[in-house]
Amino acid sequence: MHDTGEALSYIEQLMDLGLADKVAVVTGSSRGLGLAIARALASEGCLMCLCGRTESTLEQARRDVAIRAVGDERVIAIAADVSTHDGVKSVIDGAVAAFGGIDILVNNVGLGRGATITDTSDAEWQEAFDQTLLPAVRASRLAVPHMKQRGGGSIIIIASVFGREAGGRMTYNAVKAAEISLAKSLAQQLASANIRVNSVSPGSILFEGGSWWKRQQENPSAIADFVTRELPFGRFGTPEEVGDVVAFLASPRASWISGTSVVVDGCQSRAF
Repeated sequence: MHDTGEALSYIEQLMDLGLADKVAVVTGSSRGLGLAIARALASEGCLMCLCGRTESTLEQARRDVAIRAVGDERVIAIAADVSTHDGVKSVIDGAVAAFGGIDILVNNVGLGRGATITDTSDAEWQEAFDQTLLPAVRASRLAVPHMKQRGGGSIIIIASVFGREAGGRMTYNAVKAAEISLAKSLAQQLASANIRVNSVSPGSILFEGGSWWKRQQENPSAIADFVTRELPFGRFGTPEEVGDVVAFLASPRASWISGTSVVVDGCQSRAF
């Protein structure tokens, strides 16, 4: 029979995700899902590289994450537009310069505007791919050599349930499906290098300033009807519920999970 001290030590070991001092880059991490993911990874002991376009918001996020990382020196923040090649490169190069390499990359930027096929311009289609798929492609391409040097790593792409089934704007549907496909292809390519690649497909997540929050402010009764009709648990998901799943997937505890899309939606979606 183990004594109490041995039992507590065993429990602590079980809860440890094994992420201490792993270097993690999270794109689009100044607010919302990206910030929650950065918080979760920092709380597990990761060295964090955040990025975003707005310096003031980004600095606030950096301070927030640094509290969880237990030290300012464990978190850097790089103001960059990751829809451009130079912007992505500045983030990856900055993480490597600060921490010596990269173990975890979370691709978390996305945008899809437009309407019907006849009302959506080429520019809106191009914007959706430039703001969503290409940042994930470029960041992954730049991060992979650094992961190989460290003997492996984990890439996670934040997609959507509307990349797995119909829903949302047409452009968003298309680019999120492309991200899920990209994650599968990368997983097969990179398994021999001990790099795991997965996508995470959240359902409807509510956070201040996000799209669902804005709709709720504009038309609370319509959103209340949506929640009753479409969300079986009777509420929106939270960014923290997505962040915790990402932290697990990034960790050695998920060592045999690669090439899949993990749905985090409270049973909202209808796909098998």
